[in-house]
Amino acid sequence: MLLTACIAAVLCASDVPVPPSADDSGLQQTDVFISGEGGYDTYRIPSITTTPKGSLIAFCEGRLDGSGDAGNIDILMRRSEDEGRTWGEVVVLRDDDANTCGNPCVVVDHVTGTMMLLTTHNLGHDHEREIIDGTAEGSRTVWVMRSDDDGLTWSDPDDVTAGVKDSTWTWYATGPGAGIQIKHGDHAGRLVIPCDHIEAETKHYYSHVIYSDDHGATWQRGGSTPQHQVNECEVVELSDGQLMLNMRNYDRTKKTRQVCTSDDGGSTWTDQRHDEALIEPICQASICRLAWPDEVHAGVIVFSNPASSEGRVQMTVRASFDDGETWPVARVLHAGSSAYSSLTARSDGGAYCLYEADGYGRIVLAELSERWLGTEVESRPRIETGQE
Repeated sequence: MLLTACIAAVLCASDVPVPPSADDSGLQQTDVFISGEGGYDTYRIPSITTTPKGSLIAFCEGRLDGSGDAGNIDILMRRSEDEGRTWGEVVVLRDDDANTCGNPCVVVDHVTGTMMLLTTHNLGHDHEREIIDGTAEGSRTVWVMRSDDDGLTWSDPDDVTAGVKDSTWTWYATGPGAGIQIKHGDHAGRLVIPCDHIEAETKHYYSHVIYSDDHGATWQRGGSTPQHQVNECEVVELSDGQLMLNMRNYDRTKKTRQVCTSDDGGSTWTDQRHDEALIEPICQASICRLAWPDEVHAGVIVFSNPASSEGRVQMTVRASFDDGETWPVARVLHAGSSAYSSLTARSDGGAYCLYEADGYGRIVLAELSERWLGTEVESRPRIETGQE
């Protein structure tokens, strides 16, 4: 059975498109979800993707009774067919009574055109600490929904927990944000979703990935990080064929993100380390490739997070031209309160960033041009060929 936009619950207060605003630099920003509207206390945990047809699909959690991570939480969606300038109604993709449906993480299969949304679920009265301690009534489960028509209709959620969760894990989260489809090498076509989990015995936090080699028909566990004290993460493909996992860090001897790499499509991970340039206040972040290197110019990877070691403020987008080794470009989107974010590439070489602002008061879409980012072709480093 398909959950369609015409029969899904619609949040009337959010139906009216919000016109974009531009600051002096030409940066366009649009409110997509505003907490308190449409019957929800708080909107959190943004996820966004650009479809093969050019539509923008934005997801989030709708927290009905409060801003906390437990309780009655639904998965919501909005679509834009004009590059984020106006948005359709808010559609409830999953509402399981008073239970918690969350952690949206979207991925598009560019071979089949199918869009998949990975999420987690637990009983609404089970809290994170109880799930970690094993005292909860239930546990965390993993689900996938699919759309073959540009997000207009969606399949019912399918429970894939058995293939992706180890029996010794308690807490589990998909993303949140976005996964990728590998473009090059032996694992080209593989869908990769960043995740995290907690071990029952040690209570240690780890990041890991799950993947599909059959266009999302089945899912299986990939590798986990070699060291703990990391959880929420996103993944990006590097120009040499490796994957890089960029992770939320709980080792507060260094208030920076952690990263590690995989040379086998996410089956194993090595070289876990801190990225000294990416400061963080313990928060989720997003990473996305905008361009591959060509014969002359370097490629582009962008990264977004609240760039502060003390608090969730200063939403910043950085750009790297050397696969994340350095981040020479930094642009501030929002200097005030800001937290989770999700990046997706634009067809013109820029990016979109969907992020939480103003004490979780709203989820905002920022349209980031190449000019604003400083990533135009002429601004990128030239690749040395060794020839005169």
